[in-house]
Amino acid sequence: MTKPQINIFIISDSLGETAFNLAQAASVQFPNTDFNFSKFPLIRTQSILQGILNKAQREHAFVVHTFVESGLSDFANSFCAKNNLNCIDAISDVIQQISKLTNSEPLHKAGINHNTDTEYFNRIEAIEFAVNFDDGKDPSGFLKADIVLLGISRTSKTPLSLYLANRGYKVANLPLVPKTKIPDEIYQVTPSRVFGLTNNVSILNDIRKARMISYGLNPDTAYSNVDNIKAELKFATDLYQKLGCLQINVANKSIEETATLIIESLAQNHVDSIRKNEQV
Repeated sequence: MTKPQINIFIISDSLGETAFNLAQAASVQFPNTDFNFSKFPLIRTQSILQGILNKAQREHAFVVHTFVESGLSDFANSFCAKNNLNCIDAISDVIQQISKLTNSEPLHKAGINHNTDTEYFNRIEAIEFAVNFDDGKDPSGFLKADIVLLGISRTSKTPLSLYLANRGYKVANLPLVPKTKIPDEIYQVTPSRVFGLTNNVSILNDIRKARMISYGLNPDTAYSNVDNIKAELKFATDLYQKLGCLQINVANKSIEETATLIIESLAQNHVDSIRKNEQV
């Protein structure tokens, strides 16, 4: 029997470890449910938060947030209430209670335990980039990105983009759908910066059926049909071969493992480029 799936969005103006640990500790109490965690750390602007919450609404996600800045916390709580999203504000109440106990005002500063060095600000910029150029919303992002991810639905494009962004890489991704036009910009990107994601037919079938069930819909749809999935994968594979990019099958790989393969490929291509220039 296919397990029901719940998407949990971890959103924070710091690293989000508190919210993630809290949600993860609770989720292990429900072994018959699959939980898909998406982390959105270092969110400091309302515009970026709006985009993430819109995505949470589309995916019917459960939102767990830790904002020490009251404006962002209030915005997230208000959005979730208006759109009937399950939401936990995991830190505001604690801050308010301690403020009453100590009769003092909190600093309202996010991440004060973390150094605000160049790497820190690069991560913030990269995360904003990943959110802005998620799902091919703006094709111009493909030419600006350090990494371009391509893949059919449910090949982990968005969570992988955000994980790499937290490592400081600017990532844009594009969902692939047969018979749709591929943006011209994709063909202009250096192939070594493009990564084609695939998955096994059986795994995609299970994931997509579970997704339909989580929406309260019939699991046997065109979206989860095996023949349609095979056609989507062939369309994607043909494109990857045409582009000459690296293909990665994400089946049974964690986000961390896939990200490592991508980072190692970038590093190797950089070394190869240096050696080539030295030989000229």
